[in-house]
Amino acid sequence: MKCWPGKEGVPPSTKARRLRSQAYAHLSGRIRAVVAAALLTLVSASAGAVDTEAPLETAEQQSLYRKLLEEVRCMVCQNQNLADSDAPLARDMRRELRRMVEDGASEADVKQFLLDRYGDFALYRPRLAPNTLLLWAGPGVIVVLALGSIAVVIRRRMKLPIPEED
Repeated sequence: MKCWPGKEGVPPSTKARRLRSQAYAHLSGRIRAVVAAALLTLVSASAGAVDTEAPLETAEQQSLYRKLLEEVRCMVCQNQNLADSDAPLARDMRRELRRMVEDGASEADVKQFLLDRYGDFALYRPRLAPNTLLLWAGPGVIVVLALGSIAVVIRRRMKLPIPEED
């Protein structure tokens, strides 16, 4: 015989079961709506991932082009590379990169073009220069400062006298 949790020996009444099922009836419709919305989102996201560009002449050019698309930042999007962005400026930049790669430009030439035109912000891995030194050294400096602070705290605590137990 089924019992209420925590109350041994008291069987649930039919009325209580009916009230409980009515109380949660509205949730089944909401759950179905959430599942349908999640499935629709997944299907629509995969439909937009179709690559419509024709491949370049050589595999070398194609791999360089793909590498550049992953490494170059979209200038108008928040934290997206050119491969993921649908912004009009990103399309123009992809077209320009493709033209340069087709014309035989090297990776260094393309990156220099981007740096001259858009500055260090264009690349996800900016070059090591005086104005980007803090960007490259900052994480290491923060880790060293944190470890130093921890060491100072530990040394100070070790010097404290141990309280005697009564």
